[in-house]
Amino acid sequence: MEKPTVQLIKVTKKIGKKTIIHDLSFEVPKGEVFGFLGPNGAGKTTTIRMMVGLMRITSGDVLIEGHSITKDFEKAIKHVGAIVENPEMYKYLTGYQNLIHFARMSKGVTPERIQEVIHLVGLENRIHEKVKKYSLGMRQRLGVAQALLHRPSLLILDEPTNGLDPAGIRELRDYLRELAQKENISVVVSSHLLSEMELMCDRIGIIQNGKLVDVRLIKDFVSTGEGEAGRVSFEVDSVERALAALSGSDLQAAAVNGGIELVAVREQIAEANVLLVQAGVKIYGIRPLTKTLEDKFLEMTGSDQIA
Repeated sequence: MEKPTVQLIKVTKKIGKKTIIHDLSFEVPKGEVFGFLGPNGAGKTTTIRMMVGLMRITSGDVLIEGHSITKDFEKAIKHVGAIVENPEMYKYLTGYQNLIHFARMSKGVTPERIQEVIHLVGLENRIHEKVKKYSLGMRQRLGVAQALLHRPSLLILDEPTNGLDPAGIRELRDYLRELAQKENISVVVSSHLLSEMELMCDRIGIIQNGKLVDVRLIKDFVSTGEGEAGRVSFEVDSVERALAALSGSDLQAAAVNGGIELVAVREQIAEANVLLVQAGVKIYGIRPLTKTLEDKFLEMTGSDQIA
């Protein structure tokens, strides 16, 4: 079995007597986009800063391609490309000059590799313009290009969609998915935009008060499992007659938004359908109401601070 790109093993951070990150353990396999979610002050940025060596780990370890960030920093960090907060650029230089400058800091970055990353992030047409003329989305792309120059196997992005407009967010989201699939790079991304994370990530880890609440595949967070009861909406011609038709059964139905809703397992949906048809109720649509990631997040963290 292929080893994961990054492994967090019981990572703990104490400041004075206060523990702000408790025994955090998870791993990210190759080619996966992993989303890191949590309310304000939950410990997302602290964890990311420890992963890239910007903050000392009190106990535990982070292994990147099998190398310890605490014991073998240089070997571990050479596999990492990261943007923590906003990418820093020299605004008076062109995008290309910025990349040349950063390329000098890494061994073995050829002019061909610089062209390759420019193409990867789709900046060919604007790379020779000064960065001060770039939109925020273009600066983010240049930041990603810079982070990819040395061919990392792990890309870490802290709040990469901050300040981007909807088109810029969509562009970055599609690009990161493509990068993970085509280049087999592991991407760890923290964000407070839950709807975006739902579309961007393969798996999500939720952190609260410095503890990992859960790590699951996106589809497991938002779908109802086999045999589990879920909310179902029936679009009908008469809500009153529909409720009357189901009143004698075990099904608990309620009027919602001009239709009826009930909590039912798969077999009960068919049963409700039969009872409604027999009562002469016209049914225009039946749809399961799957929970969004936002619903699930708020349910799990009991939080209304999505950040």
